[in-house]
Amino acid sequence: MKIKDIPLQNQPRYRLMNFGAESLSDAELLAIILQKGTREENVVDMCNRLLRHDIGSLSLAELQKIKGMGPAKAMQVIALFELSRRQKPKKSNVQVTKSKDVYELMSFLKNRKKEFFYCISLDVKNRVIDKADLVSVGILDASIIHPREIFSNAIRKSAKSVILVHNHPSGDASPSKEDAEITEQLKKAGELLDIVLLDHVIIGNKWYSFRDENRI
Repeated sequence: MKIKDIPLQNQPRYRLMNFGAESLSDAELLAIILQKGTREENVVDMCNRLLRHDIGSLSLAELQKIKGMGPAKAMQVIALFELSRRQKPKKSNVQVTKSKDVYELMSFLKNRKKEFFYCISLDVKNRVIDKADLVSVGILDASIIHPREIFSNAIRKSAKSVILVHNHPSGDASPSKEDAEITEQLKKAGELLDIVLLDHVIIGNKWYSFRDENRI
């Protein structure tokens, strides 16, 4: 059944206009964004099928492997979830007292397919200032990670300490030799700036803390 064949009062756009977004199912909300289905499915049926996948964690290429998802629709989904992540409330006044706090704060990194490197700025009471800052995307390399990129936002925020966080897409949070070198390099840089490197947490299926292991 095509969308136009559905009674008007049951169509997603009509219901959104008259009853509000909260009255729509997830599939209907996604249908309003994607607008068109396939020759075999109307857009709501297609979206119900799409939502059986964890589409928020899929890459552009992975999305396009799903039936009915061309480049345009895949990019719409990517843009939708990225905007949703950016619009989350700022995590101000969140206090970090242990590595588990960092893991819970940054657990969204578990499903990323690439390595993301973040710096969390903390005040004198170990409260997160504003939000974690994305520093780089891709495989970490001590030769290209510059302390200026790490500490620039911390300096702007008048941070007293920072926590570094990155993920291992493999799920294994064990630190590599490169991870250890970067940690030592940035610890020394922080000392020169009078900003304490409190911890470096690696996120996988679980997490690894350099501080917990007395390596920082």
